[in-house]
Amino acid sequence: MGAYAWRPPLWWVLATLGFLAAGAYYVSRRVWLAFVLGLGALFFTGALAIQASTARGPSDDGALAFADGEEVVVTAHVTHEGQIREAGFGGTRQFLDIETEELTNGDRRLVVRAGLRLGIYAKESDQEYDESGTRMPMRMFRYGERLRFPAKLRAPRNFRNPGAFDYRGYLADHGIVMLASSKITKVEVLPGFVGNRVERMREGVHRSLVRKIHALWSAEDAALMDAAVVGESAFLTPATRLDFQRSGTYHILVVSGMNVSILAFVVFWVMRRLRLSDFLASLLTVMLCTAYAFVTDVGPPVWRAVLMLTVYLGVRLLYRGRSVLNALGAAALGVMVVDPKSFLGASFQLTFLSVWALGAIAVPVLERTSQAYQFGLRHLRSADFDRTLPPQVAQLRLDLRMIAERLPQWLGGRASLAIVGAGVHGVLSVYEVLCVSALMQCALVLPMAYYFHRATVMGIPANALAVPLTGILMPTSALALGLGYVWLPLAKLPALLAAASLHGITGTVRGLGGLRIADYRVPLPETSTIVIGACAVGIAMVLAWQRRAFVLCGIALLAATSLWVSAAVPRPHMRAGVLEVTAIDVGQGDSLLVVSPQGKTLLIDAGGPVGGQQSEFDFGENVVSPYLWERRISHLDVVVLSHAHSDHIGGIHTVLKNFRPREFWVGALPETASVRALLSYATSLGIRVVRHSDGDSIEFGGMQVRVFSPPLEWQTSSQPRNNDSLVMRLQYKDSSVLLEGDAERVVEQRMVAQGESSGDDPTSRKTRDVTHPAEIANLLKSDLLKVGHHGSATSSSWEFIHAVQPRWAIISVGRGNSFGHPRLETLQRLEQEGAATYRTDLNGAVSFYLDGHTVSPQLACLR
Repeated sequence: MGAYAWRPPLWWVLATLGFLAAGAYYVSRRVWLAFVLGLGALFFTGALAIQASTARGPSDDGALAFADGEEVVVTAHVTHEGQIREAGFGGTRQFLDIETEELTNGDRRLVVRAGLRLGIYAKESDQEYDESGTRMPMRMFRYGERLRFPAKLRAPRNFRNPGAFDYRGYLADHGIVMLASSKITKVEVLPGFVGNRVERMREGVHRSLVRKIHALWSAEDAALMDAAVVGESAFLTPATRLDFQRSGTYHILVVSGMNVSILAFVVFWVMRRLRLSDFLASLLTVMLCTAYAFVTDVGPPVWRAVLMLTVYLGVRLLYRGRSVLNALGAAALGVMVVDPKSFLGASFQLTFLSVWALGAIAVPVLERTSQAYQFGLRHLRSADFDRTLPPQVAQLRLDLRMIAERLPQWLGGRASLAIVGAGVHGVLSVYEVLCVSALMQCALVLPMAYYFHRATVMGIPANALAVPLTGILMPTSALALGLGYVWLPLAKLPALLAAASLHGITGTVRGLGGLRIADYRVPLPETSTIVIGACAVGIAMVLAWQRRAFVLCGIALLAATSLWVSAAVPRPHMRAGVLEVTAIDVGQGDSLLVVSPQGKTLLIDAGGPVGGQQSEFDFGENVVSPYLWERRISHLDVVVLSHAHSDHIGGIHTVLKNFRPREFWVGALPETASVRALLSYATSLGIRVVRHSDGDSIEFGGMQVRVFSPPLEWQTSSQPRNNDSLVMRLQYKDSSVLLEGDAERVVEQRMVAQGESSGDDPTSRKTRDVTHPAEIANLLKSDLLKVGHHGSATSSSWEFIHAVQPRWAIISVGRGNSFGHPRLETLQRLEQEGAATYRTDLNGAVSFYLDGHTVSPQLACLR
């Protein structure tokens, strides 16, 4: 209502006060009506909060007018510090969040406050060296420092595909409206300080903690400690993140509500052992947890946990029932009033659903099973205590005494009974950990499949081992950090204990996450599956408080539904009886999805970084796979690599892993390390690698695939080239599409001017055609052309376009790329030939449907 039905703020305030007054009147007369009126008051308060957050949201105030490709001189101050990291080009880099003060470009000048994320980089030639020849580290820029630098501003851009991550919205939530990069040698530090003194102190404490962590632990351990203890993830490698994600333990790697829970438990326990009162112990616990949330600054998940903790300890002091569900409900309502939009976010849903599963399912299950026996393990030597317990628990105590009497006499009666009791306690504790882990994993299957397309098959055993170790890691690491500020040698023992716990966690994660079954990915569940899965969780929560038979039915329903969500194969979004070609928006790269008339799928290329640079961003995982999963595609029949340039091969590795095709088609590939590794990986997955060259003709799912290039005798060089591209023509009845890869004029002229060599390959199911030069022009003619090399001037010669005679053309190109693609002359040639041209930089993902006679384009953003 706050977003779509704007009203003056005073209206919302008056409505809230009116509902509160009415609720107060009816609270002693009709409780249910007072309850409804109270919810109404929260509703109006939330609507007011939505309008207030919209009014104070990030605004560029004209700053984006300077994001026009021209260099701008930026004067700004640092609002959030970064960390120095090694860069893919061999130098170093750091990312800062800054707020602009002034933008200048020639005669244009604008005084504006707008959020900007700045990447500062230094090449090896820019590095400074001390007198001994040692490279000096890059200068770190601190909170509040004023900077001036030249840069080309650019607006954040999303990949315009269904299912794509909303990067622009993510940055907007952090107050960022523009991006820029600059060399360290061009950044000038200006005098003065701009900012908040409290935030400056927080940044300083955070920076000091990171330095102390790196002083206490090795670099590899420190990177994990940074993330798990203080929320600094800058030093994590992509491989480490992936291992934790695959094992379902990624929540351990980030500061979350679990960290607050462990910290609160330890602090409260210590305070009570120091004989402080309940009030002081609760107050100090809340204060320390609040300080921890403030220093880590990881956002809403930790603050939600602090809010829940405050509510829980507050009602405890008032001698109210300590109900996890009531504390959860109060915290949820509070969060939704402050930030109503958070309800639609994955973080909010995962946080509350996990605690919901714990409080509404796991707690009543454990209370009826292990908790009674755990309580019965107290005072094992007291026979009088037996009479106060249920018969089955009293019987267990008698059995344990009999077993203790049969142990060797040298242990002694007390020691024997203590050992037996400890053994049973250990077994029950293992059961409780497994039970909680299993129930929470089952409850979280649906949101994990919906948001992250993961079925955490290894989640139960991994969390059963890793979570208890985290309970040791948090207090020992906190103790080590505290002692490290007193005297570093004092911190060595708790640091060793923390490192041992960390190694246990990482060993578990890498061992279980390294199993192939941990790679199980799932597409977007169908609507019916989502509804049934949500209902199953709700039914299990209700039945958990009923009789034992109902409890078992609820758990069985939850487990069965979780298995169904993970294993069910949804119906893909496809049109039957047509040939579909979709250009996926991967920026300055290529990725094409082809769906045959019979529903077989073929993916050509998977995007990647430009120019062979190293990048932690995985186009296969973060761009191509989400689009396929959004269309509920769980398996590909064939993956094709047109050639080995990084903007085509970069995401292939992940696509092979996520979608396990039957075949992997390649053309002429150079013998580079990356190519050898990719082919070896495909073979290890059981994927058949098939090499194609000109003249090959393959029947594929009701359409005909014809290969025009490269020639059979094509000689590759030491590095990939554009002319290595696999050029294919897809034919369905009277309609066709020509896919050119990055082929340049040399290949185009050869296809137009020459026929193809003949020959037969009796060992393959493919056939080789003999084509005369006079017939080649007719074979090239196609309704749709995937324009070569992103519309570069090196491709799309006039002779070639005239031979193809396309009615439609698609150019896969990145917005604002530095190459000037597509070139104006290429667009003009296509226009002169009468082709309607689409571009992924302007149109996002574009689908073309060929029914055998006509071609129908459709933009994904208009679906």
